[in-house]
Amino acid sequence: MITFPNAKINLGLNIVERRPDGYHNIETVFFPVPLTDALEIVAAPGDESTLTCYGNPVDCPTEKNLVMRAYRLLQDRYDLPPVAMHLYKRIPDGAGLGGGSSDAAHALMMLNQMFELHIDDADLASMAVALGADCAFFVYNRPMLATGIGDRLTPIDVDLKGKTLLLVKPPMGVDTRTAYSRVTPRIPETALADIIARPVQAWDGLLANDFEPSVFAALPQLWLIKARLMDAGAQYAAMSGSGSTVFGIFDGDILAERAADTFADCATFVLQL
Repeated sequence: MITFPNAKINLGLNIVERRPDGYHNIETVFFPVPLTDALEIVAAPGDESTLTCYGNPVDCPTEKNLVMRAYRLLQDRYDLPPVAMHLYKRIPDGAGLGGGSSDAAHALMMLNQMFELHIDDADLASMAVALGADCAFFVYNRPMLATGIGDRLTPIDVDLKGKTLLLVKPPMGVDTRTAYSRVTPRIPETALADIIARPVQAWDGLLANDFEPSVFAALPQLWLIKARLMDAGAQYAAMSGSGSTVFGIFDGDILAERAADTFADCATFVLQL
């Protein structure tokens, strides 16, 4: 069985408050985008489960990889037989695109189907949170308003059909823990859902990512990428999650492709929404 775990971007990201457990309550819109990895799961030829990775290098021991952790989570509950898993990585790691979380969620869904476990989406999403706060989103894989630590999900209508998305991933990364430590939580003046309901071209100046001020101060190259995307004709541009990917939403593919050509030192992905 094979599937193609997709990435996500954050449309707005408010860091609302710090929780007693050290995590933060947030408010964001998770939006699925068609940049994918590939994940195959088949019966293992031997007695041990294996995970083999290809494509982008994965700097993670096998047992700590979220795909293997997803398998172990279900194995502990349902006594699954051994499997051989093959993961081709195209989504950049540490980019604010949720690649690892998507791989894990899709592994859970595949195993659920392969072994006819009959776990419904709500229960599967609840399990996925143990692997990462945004893993639950990928079980539903449609635009969601996320609150709590990113695990409380409410469907939201976001119409970007016909738009072109340009993702720009520079060589440097952003440490999520450090990014959170530099943000001062705040209650937003305008509800995120009210901003998202407006046309895309009205988002600039209203739809904010609270990570941007401190991350841009530390890595001004990211601010320059955002500015260049807007100058190139993007209707809206922002950093996704805690970075380091910056995205621009364009009204057509020609402007997006021209803009992509100007970022020779970065990985770029032009995606039709």
